[in-house]
Amino acid sequence: MDAVFIRQLRLQAWIGLYRHEKIAPQTIELDLEIALPDDGAVFRTGKVADTIDYGVVVEHIRTLLANERFGLVESLAERVAGSILEEFDSPRVKVSVAKLGVLRDAQRVGVTIERGRK
Repeated sequence: MDAVFIRQLRLQAWIGLYRHEKIAPQTIELDLEIALPDDGAVFRTGKVADTIDYGVVVEHIRTLLANERFGLVESLAERVAGSILEEFDSPRVKVSVAKLGVLRDAQRVGVTIERGRK
């Protein structure tokens, strides 16, 4: 699979079920693997218009997180994955979302999901 990836993207998100999590946004960390369109055009043309622009993806996710609230990291990951599949015409995406410093003995806790177009 040919893909663009984004690693250790840290953004602010309204996420959590507990009262103390609802008073301020938290920093989350995302890892993304976004499959390129199956036609492979970017390898022939070398044009950014024929690939998935990771800068545009980051801004898209930043906007999504600013406008929505999530209870679970699973819900946030599902929303990000669906949005990428829809907005960027990717055939498949893998999304990992981690909350930082939630457990005393772990740096990160979170979820990884993979979704594809139906």
